[in-house]
Amino acid sequence: MFSFKQLTDEQVVTIKRWAANGAQLPDIQKQIREEMNLTLTFMDTRLLILDLGIELLIPKETDPSPKIAVETEIVATGQTTLSVDAVTLPGAIISGKVIFASGQKGFWALDQSGRPSLDLDDSEYRPTQEEIIDFQQQLRAVIEEAKNRGI
Repeated sequence: MFSFKQLTDEQVVTIKRWAANGAQLPDIQKQIREEMNLTLTFMDTRLLILDLGIELLIPKETDPSPKIAVETEIVATGQTTLSVDAVTLPGAIISGKVIFASGQKGFWALDQSGRPSLDLDDSEYRPTQEEIIDFQQQLRAVIEEAKNRGI
């Protein structure tokens, strides 16, 4: 295992400069190998960066299109609707979206143990008893359908 104590003060300054100029771990690992003749594993390089207290810069997005924040208006529909994701969330056996009768939106999922989770866009919102009952009924129907399809 490599230790930062094996580096000279000049080498430490050089590595910090590379990081300050935006170099990422693979770049630093390569430069250490090429310029300092030290072969480090990726993990050794990562630990070296941590030991030296270096914070790597996060690369800026390369997408030139402007990001526009869109305020979505909550519209009460009078009924709770449930949808199933085409691609299930990681760690879930089934997942989807919910829009409560009040218009509040969120994501739902069932994990491998069958435990449900609900992540609402507005973390302060608490669905009414009627919305919860409607959600549970629709969720049961979705689970039954998934079972019948062999999912």
